[in-house]
Amino acid sequence: MKREDLPFFVDLKGKVVVITGAGGVICSELAKAIGLCGAKVAYVDWNLEAAQAKAAEATKLGCRCEAFKCNVLSKEDLAECHKQIYEKLGRVDILINGAGGNSPKATTTDEYLGEKVGEDVIDFFGLKEEGVQWVFNLNFLGTFLTTQEFAKDMLNRRGCSILNISSMNAFTPLTKIPAYSAAKAGITNFTQWLAVYFAKAEIRVNAIAPGFFATKQNRELLFNKDGSPTARTGKILAATPMNRFGEVSELIGATLFLLDERGAGFITGVTLPIDGGFSSYSGV
Repeated sequence: MKREDLPFFVDLKGKVVVITGAGGVICSELAKAIGLCGAKVAYVDWNLEAAQAKAAEATKLGCRCEAFKCNVLSKEDLAECHKQIYEKLGRVDILINGAGGNSPKATTTDEYLGEKVGEDVIDFFGLKEEGVQWVFNLNFLGTFLTTQEFAKDMLNRRGCSILNISSMNAFTPLTKIPAYSAAKAGITNFTQWLAVYFAKAEIRVNAIAPGFFATKQNRELLFNKDGSPTARTGKILAATPMNRFGEVSELIGATLFLLDERGAGFITGVTLPIDGGFSSYSGV
């Protein structure tokens, strides 16, 4: 990706942007686009090597960025990371809460109770507490704690904003992944709550809700080991009016728009679906 590949240019020169989960496919692409718009970008991830590799790619394109290791579920880690970011890049203007994910321990193998039988079947009653707790904590509590830490820099400074990563699960839950769906619904609700709470402190808070993007995280649900599409993929595409998976690059335009104070200065509390029409389609 180069600057000319951006859907449009937003002037973020001088802004310090923190992106959690920046070692992953989606957030690293958003980070790169934001860097190409002139911002100084902190690539924050539990996997420091992944964050460093993605930051190095952006640096080669002329972006100013640094990688930082942080566990978003640790207040101590977040405070230390914040200190390091301030020392290297300055006071934070924008936060993107991108750290998240699902776990097999929080995923059923059946869509309907009694649909499958056998020792390998994991139904609702077989879900492990620790798996559900891990998924909910990573997606919701990780966003909550990270916002507590970095929003302090933004108070009463015009041009600051927070962007959360929700999901189309937030509107209608998908089968098999109850914890992830509930956590993302919580993110959308929390986005609205924060938007109201921070309104008089000059901080806008919005979210994007990606639909289906074929990434490493969900590949096993979408494709068989031989690369053929699973039955679930067939259902997804049949319920997506645009009849395809999204490209990660198609998240960039909405992200830049919502971060732009001039273009979206009166927009707060919004969760924008980017899902090829999935959340709008009734199936009829």
